[in-house]
Amino acid sequence: MFEIKPYPEFSWSLSRHKALMECPRKYAFEYYISHNGWLRDSNILAKDAYRFKKMTNLKILFGSAVHDLILSVIGNYLNTGFIPPEAELIQRLRGTMNTAFKDSMLRADLWRERPNHFQMLHEIYYNGGLPRDKVDEIQKRLSVSMGNFLTSKTFTDVREKKEMQFVEAERFRFMFIDGVKIFIVMDFLYRDIKEGKWIIVDWKTGKESFEDRHQLALYALYLKRVLKVKTIEEIVIRNEYLLTGTHKTYQLTETDLEKVHELFGMSVVQMQRYLDDIRANQALNFNLFPKTNIIKKCDRCNYKELCEMY
Repeated sequence: MFEIKPYPEFSWSLSRHKALMECPRKYAFEYYISHNGWLRDSNILAKDAYRFKKMTNLKILFGSAVHDLILSVIGNYLNTGFIPPEAELIQRLRGTMNTAFKDSMLRADLWRERPNHFQMLHEIYYNGGLPRDKVDEIQKRLSVSMGNFLTSKTFTDVREKKEMQFVEAERFRFMFIDGVKIFIVMDFLYRDIKEGKWIIVDWKTGKESFEDRHQLALYALYLKRVLKVKTIEEIVIRNEYLLTGTHKTYQLTETDLEKVHELFGMSVVQMQRYLDDIRANQALNFNLFPKTNIIKKCDRCNYKELCEMY
């Protein structure tokens, strides 16, 4: 039976850390106020916060759709040997995007009642429509991403290399450090047995940018702690850029692991300053979570409406 808890479980992730650094009030909405907002008898603020937590935007929606589709294609190929044609994959992506657009434009009332089952795009909710430049950018990415995936280094390895060990994505969820659950999101992981390497793959749907070595180090730390990979030299991290059809590989050092462990420790201390009861993970009153002073961040925030109300 599903257990209803008065307070959420405390956990850590790099995205949670970044949310706190960006705006403590947003952090409160995302990780505390929205808790139990899916329950019928929750208070209005919890329901509203949960609804806005489920809101998405064009960029995030497209990235999520691509990642889900790639995972499905690889899983199906490993089971059946079948590879769908590029045109079919593009059509499936377009269908996902169109459904979200229709939900946002035509089913807003249903989204308000059941935000888990219907989608709402930030651009439509707050601005009434999709900016032309954003639509054009998504159309560009849509036209090339699946073709570049099918010819990528990673999918070529999946198809052609025989001495490979593939690990189910569902196994890569969390690890514990100092008693704190740390969530890890890995797109794809496999082991090249012949080369003696573990390859962690990140599918990138946008432009190349400065890589966050903390995120890469978390991946490596997970492999060392959970899969008992002995040395950092056995771990290779590969970014597949689906917009350009290129890839980059990264080799980390023990110093990278030490730095992310240090960041984790400092971040947990900062998060606990906003708790009234650390053991229960009971937050302070949300008015004690300050709002950011950078207005530009507010324009992109899902919780903008709630922030203006309270």
